[in-house]
Amino acid sequence: MTPPLSVLLVEDDPHVRLGCEQAMQLAGIPVDAVATAEEAQRRLSADYAGIVVTDMRLPGMDGMALLRWVGQLSPDLPVIIITGHGDVTLAVEAMRSGAYDFMQKPFSTGDLVDVVRRALEKRELVLEVEALRRRLDYRDDLEARLIGRSPQMAKVRQLILDVAGAAVDVLIFGETGTGKEMVARCLHDLSGAKQENYVALNCGGMADNLLDSELFGHEPGAFTGAQKRRIGKIEYASGGTLFLDEVESMPMNMQIKLLRVLQERVIERLGSNQQIPVSCRVIAATKEDLRVLADQGRFRADLYYRLNVVRIELPPLRERREDIPALYDEFLLQAAKRYNRPPPAVTPEHLRRLMALDWPGNIRELRNAAECHALGIGRDAPAAGGEPLSLTETVENYERLLIAAEFTRQQGNVARTSEALKVARTTLHDKLKKYGLI
Repeated sequence: MTPPLSVLLVEDDPHVRLGCEQAMQLAGIPVDAVATAEEAQRRLSADYAGIVVTDMRLPGMDGMALLRWVGQLSPDLPVIIITGHGDVTLAVEAMRSGAYDFMQKPFSTGDLVDVVRRALEKRELVLEVEALRRRLDYRDDLEARLIGRSPQMAKVRQLILDVAGAAVDVLIFGETGTGKEMVARCLHDLSGAKQENYVALNCGGMADNLLDSELFGHEPGAFTGAQKRRIGKIEYASGGTLFLDEVESMPMNMQIKLLRVLQERVIERLGSNQQIPVSCRVIAATKEDLRVLADQGRFRADLYYRLNVVRIELPPLRERREDIPALYDEFLLQAAKRYNRPPPAVTPEHLRRLMALDWPGNIRELRNAAECHALGIGRDAPAAGGEPLSLTETVENYERLLIAAEFTRQQGNVARTSEALKVARTTLHDKLKKYGLI
């Protein structure tokens, strides 16, 4: 749930400021009070989650100037003006300049709370519409980057949309080549920290001391050859995103140090005792089940639970064969453009054979096949495992494609899908479970 919107109160009279502040607090309305317009400016942004209530007469910048400044910053941000007795002319001018409403002193706290609540409701509606518009834009971007109409990929995209805006750590699980780094990049690009650093580090095949230096950095003289200070990946990612690929291969002693960072959000460079605060989202990717590794004593259970706040599982390509034609077509177009060649034709037989393969290298392997096709190398896709599919396997593959396509078209509604395919709902439900579509 989103937190309640708040009120930024700008009032230089301490008694009036305290009275207004207490009235709103008693009404359950979060309020932040300041004495000057200049201080209010430092706390406001175009997407400020709340409204402004300001006195007209202030030291330095007055309420009218603040109102006009807010109008340029965010025209939809409501501003309520407080005017003194007899300042009707100023109140009219404020309304013409875009003020949401005005309160004339003296006023009752009940009237103030009523006006504030109406303004907050308006602001909440505006922010909800903007958030929906951003989600629709993000959805289009995600569908272009994470291609596939299969129910599994639809769930992955929806989960990314749900958590991208939250500063929560994420664990991505999937086989080699399923697109774990692409998902991590999408989470960063769709977050509020998209302008900050995205830092990726592969933990596999790296010596302990090198990984230590890469993650935490070092001071001059920390070890032989350390001639100058080096900022580590975690510190460099502060404010942004740290992506740790193949985290299952991280040595046990490094897992302990990483756990401390996740819990306390501080680091110490090698050769230093100074604690440096860091604030970054950590996205870890693994091709092995960390829970199983933890049970076997090969991965720290406490680190697993700390990383596994949100879990995104990427399906292997063999479990979403209906996505292969669209993926292959996209990869062919990319390769043809890269090598300045016309896109080659793809025959139905070629696609059928592509969809029969298990693709142990997943999307990466499919991309390589498309590259070869674009270059005129190996135009004929090999049969799966060198053996032709049996009639039963061919029929099941085709049936799965038909069901998956209609299930996606009906937005996951079993009743409408069964009606469209003219099959009993119980039969359809069994087939959806059989093919891993639900």
